Amino acid sequence: MTTTTRVTRDDIEAKLREMAGGVDDRVEAAKPTILFGAVASVVLVGVVAYLLGRRRGRRRSALVEIRRL
Repeated sequence: MTTTTRVTRDDIEAKLREMAGGVDDRVEAAKPTILFGAVASVVLVGVVAYLLGRRRGRRRSALVEIRRL
């Protein structure tokens, strides 16, 4: 014997809130780690760009040698 009950909108919303509750906590816990990783990668890209720019500048600059006769 089976009884059929209608699934209401409130039932669906309650189940979705229950499932999303754990995900929200994990996201809040991971935010500092993600932020640190993003800042570290931006700094790393900046340092690499600076060093490559210095290398290119040295390679393209003229070397002037003055000799005394």
